[in-house]
Amino acid sequence: MRFALFALSAMFVIISFSAQAKMYKWVDENGQIHFGDRIPPEYLVKEHEELNAQGVVMKYKEAAKTPEQIAEEKRLESERKKAEVTEKRKKQRDRVLLDTYTTERDLIVARDARLDAVDSQIRLAVSIIKDSNNKIESMENQVVQIKSSKREVPADLYKRIDIEKQQVTVQTEVMENHKKHRDEIATQFNGYIERFKALKAEQKARRQKLAKKRGEIH
Repeated sequence: MRFALFALSAMFVIISFSAQAKMYKWVDENGQIHFGDRIPPEYLVKEHEELNAQGVVMKYKEAAKTPEQIAEEKRLESERKKAEVTEKRKKQRDRVLLDTYTTERDLIVARDARLDAVDSQIRLAVSIIKDSNNKIESMENQVVQIKSSKREVPADLYKRIDIEKQQVTVQTEVMENHKKHRDEIATQFNGYIERFKALKAEQKARRQKLAKKRGEIH
């Protein structure tokens, strides 16, 4: 009787041990598949599987990533986040565009008003440049006349010529900056107009689709 109980207990231990036994499956550098109750240390960081006694996969471990793979994943994640931010800003601009302007004509009027304001600044700079050039020409003629009469040219006259030349340089730069700004405004608003038309077309298409769907329901 005692022997039977001992044998029964031993059998339960064996069954329990078998149920808990683990096997590993891995592939070596030659592509050969291996099985074993222990996995070689050099393969612990590589792709492998942990199996139970019945050969069912219990765990799967991916191969450890190389520094290059980690760097690439970080780069891709950074690009994904940038794309999300860009898309969010785009949607915000679209919402502002539709909330601010009612028709395409409103955008054109706003664009032209901005361009007219810049054009007035360009005209002012051109006027100042023209006036300074006229003064320079007049004073340089004075210098020629004074020299021709064998007189000494006043130092103040040269100084005033230099001042007007500096004015021409400054106003020329101002004018070029205004022209650049004008081009930027035109490009920006032309983009707004095209986007506004596209958004309105999308809204119209959605309304038509919804109306059609309602018609089909009724």
